[in-house]
Amino acid sequence: MLAKIDAYQHYDPLLVHARAPSDPVTQTFAAAINMVRSSSRLAGRLTFGLEIGDYKSLIETYFPGAQGAFLTPALNAFKYTAPTSHGDEFDDVLALLLEHRGNTGTETTWLAYAVTACCMGDDHLWQDMGLNNRQELSGLMQQHFSTLYEKNTGNMRWKKFFYKQLCERAGAYVCRSPSCAVCVDYQNCFGSEEEGLWR
Repeated sequence: MLAKIDAYQHYDPLLVHARAPSDPVTQTFAAAINMVRSSSRLAGRLTFGLEIGDYKSLIETYFPGAQGAFLTPALNAFKYTAPTSHGDEFDDVLALLLEHRGNTGTETTWLAYAVTACCMGDDHLWQDMGLNNRQELSGLMQQHFSTLYEKNTGNMRWKKFFYKQLCERAGAYVCRSPSCAVCVDYQNCFGSEEEGLWR
């Protein structure tokens, strides 16, 4: 376990300050904070959608001692303004996760924002969340977004599943196959996630 924590600290300076660096929720928060710095799809979302007060509380709660590096004067002056365009991808995914929260506690609410931010990455979702494997992601979904977890009866890849839910809500069924089992993209939605980039 110590070697595992040391590896996290070596690759992620934020996790050096974490109370529990091997905790999947903590890893997801760290990944979301770092995703803001690397993804153009999160431009203008310096706090990945959280109000600045909530963002500060998250840093202080999960990464005590990191305030100096991650709560800069520029960020303190930052005021998040939600995009005015309708159908924003970030907001749609966030709304889906918030709707399926298992509780309205602070951690679960913050986690919905963090998972949404990580959905803007290019790798498999569990990788962009800084997790060790897909099973850890499924565990988080089961614990914090249980009704959404239960809907994924086919064990579809989570990012694909989120967007499938959004398409169904909008009445847009991209796949015209009568069932997933006979779709030519079956492997893309249900195949192994152990290697390679998200497709």
